[in-house]
Amino acid sequence: MAGWSIEPSQARRGRRNAVSKPLRVAWPPSAARRARAWLAWAIFAALLFAVAGAPPAHAAKKRAAYEVNIDATPRSLRKLLEEHLDLARFAKRDDISSEQFDFLVTATPQQVRDLVATQGYFSPVVRTDVRTVDGKRQVAVHVDPGALTKITSIRLSFQGPVETEDPAQENATRFAFSLHEGDPFTQSGWDGAKNASLKALQARRYVGAKIAQSEARIDPQTHEAKLSVTFDSGPTFTLGKLDVSGTRRYPESIIDHVNPIKPGEIYSVQRVTELQRQLQNTPYYASVAIDVDNDPAKPLDTPMHVKVSEYPYNSVRGGVGYATDTGAHVQGSYTYLDTFGAAWPFTVSGRLDQIQQYGQIQLSMQPGERGWTNSALASYTTTDVSDTRIYSLRAGVQRTRTSQYIDYSYSLLYYYDRLDQNTAPPSSARALVPGWSWTRRNTDDPLFPRSGNVIHAEAGFAVKGAADQTFIRGYARGQQYFPVGQRDLVLFRAEFGGVFTSGPSSGVPASLLFRAGGSNSVRGYAFQSIGNNVGGSVLPTKYLVTGSSEYQHWFTHDWGAAAFFDIGTATDNWHEKVFFPGVGFGARWRSPVGPVNIDLAYGIRERSVRPYLTLGIAF
Repeated sequence: MAGWSIEPSQARRGRRNAVSKPLRVAWPPSAARRARAWLAWAIFAALLFAVAGAPPAHAAKKRAAYEVNIDATPRSLRKLLEEHLDLARFAKRDDISSEQFDFLVTATPQQVRDLVATQGYFSPVVRTDVRTVDGKRQVAVHVDPGALTKITSIRLSFQGPVETEDPAQENATRFAFSLHEGDPFTQSGWDGAKNASLKALQARRYVGAKIAQSEARIDPQTHEAKLSVTFDSGPTFTLGKLDVSGTRRYPESIIDHVNPIKPGEIYSVQRVTELQRQLQNTPYYASVAIDVDNDPAKPLDTPMHVKVSEYPYNSVRGGVGYATDTGAHVQGSYTYLDTFGAAWPFTVSGRLDQIQQYGQIQLSMQPGERGWTNSALASYTTTDVSDTRIYSLRAGVQRTRTSQYIDYSYSLLYYYDRLDQNTAPPSSARALVPGWSWTRRNTDDPLFPRSGNVIHAEAGFAVKGAADQTFIRGYARGQQYFPVGQRDLVLFRAEFGGVFTSGPSSGVPASLLFRAGGSNSVRGYAFQSIGNNVGGSVLPTKYLVTGSSEYQHWFTHDWGAAAFFDIGTATDNWHEKVFFPGVGFGARWRSPVGPVNIDLAYGIRERSVRPYLTLGIAF
């Protein structure tokens, strides 16, 4: 049976990211002759174009201006030929001689056959017609691609320890192979399926895995493709010590402290990625690259090569943005990363917008064991919204740890808040609050998620004597993403907050209480306009509940539309709660700087329509 077969490739030894040498295609005899002929044509073309590239002036009249019309279906095939067929590519040039033109026309049928073969068409009929109209040559290329070759069998086999050590990894490799029986055969699909499966096999334990043999046997008579791949897992790799380069300003111990990988741990690309993100989450490194040796002769305690590029000691950052809730804003920060010569970051930051002004200073220590960071901070915030003005001073210490999926924070913060309203004199409240917060991220994409969830929770308390009154505070927020089909998704969001105390809410610092309304709360209502309305001032409350459901339909990768329903309330007395529902629709854009949402929402209780725009630009 006539067909193609692909000879075994030999993977290069060295680093884990090393790319295997390209697989060589073993053509059937007739195809091999065509390949040799095509190589000869290519060499001849290069010589011809070199000789004819700079003809004398008297030869200018022999230039061959021409147009090309390609008749081929489907459209993707025509586009492929228009982009890669030499006759079509050189038609844009005005220095093609008559000899070069004749060569291009002669070479066209074989070029077409080779190009359409990559898309699964192995018996095309090609016809070229050349005509001269008004002194200009017109070339028509007619292509009947014939029947599309379909995959009739797929055989994936394995050799090496994976057969007995890790059947789950073998199953993951099979699952990653994206082609199925009955699918059209294309060269790109075939290469992509093999590479995806090899990548899945190398993702855990078997970083030195390779393709031992692969073959795509094509029968042009029956238009059938039989595929077979043999994967060699190689031995199980374990991870050893770090080999760090690029550290000049900051101690190498920082990298050791945030490294979550223990020597002797089984290799996992997920764990290596976690180490990379841990390093990038520190303020010290502008870029981090990690390579792992993949020599099967040395699989145990293989070193991890970490190359970092450090930030300078001093850095200034700034940004501008706009949101319907808070209007235009400008923000900036200054950071010095070597306070006391001990690599302690000192940061001064601030943000100004139309309703809020914020400033903070913070001094942090180096990350300690397991990546925990201790810091001291102080901040001052003024907020003027819904005819209520809140002045909040906060100072204290905190201990934080950031990982790939989960963040922790323990804090001891002193709050002193003053609240001004329309119909009553200013009031103040203070509290020393031990607090805890926890955030978990489990999404398929950190910036534009389609599946998974993000959950944040925090808790704190205060005792009278160290506060104006005793209270316990809790808050939780969650978002769940469900993919629908290839493009669409459903988003659910819920938010709960409560301050539990026997005294009035005025005895609790206002910045620890709750209000609702706005683009990230209940759309259809003004920002923080849902709360305890007293004489026209909307005061923060003890309890908060909001929820949202949203359906997003994406027309392209970057542009989509959404329809949503929001509902929520903020109240001091749960028995007297009033819910505020809102509905609307909007546009979604996956911009280069992050997601941009444009919404139009109707607040059912207030019978009002409000637009919402959230975007940001950093510099």
